[in-house]
Amino acid sequence: MTTFDDRAKAFETKYARDQEMQFRIIARRNRLLGHWAAKLMGLTEVEAEAYAKDVVRADFEEAGDDDVVRKILGDLTSAGVECEESRIREALEHKAVEARRQLIESLG
Repeated sequence: MTTFDDRAKAFETKYARDQEMQFRIIARRNRLLGHWAAKLMGLTEVEAEAYAKDVVRADFEEAGDDDVVRKILGDLTSAGVECEESRIREALEHKAVEARRQLIESLG
């Protein structure tokens, strides 16, 4: 193999690893956001865990964060919890930072 081929393979490997890391961060962020919303709705521990998994699954509906925000906003509204979309988006940003930190710590 040439040096160019080695570099190309290294870039491909790095790209794949970065994509996997980003996926894991977003999934963890959505789980944390689900727990945050569950707490606002007063769900039990078991219900909160199930709800957090539902939030993670909701992210697969479309690209971007709108599907997650829409789900949480709808669920909070249905539960009688007053919450603005901006508050959910702010929590989403905070949970992204927390998810990144947790993942980095778990990797050592």
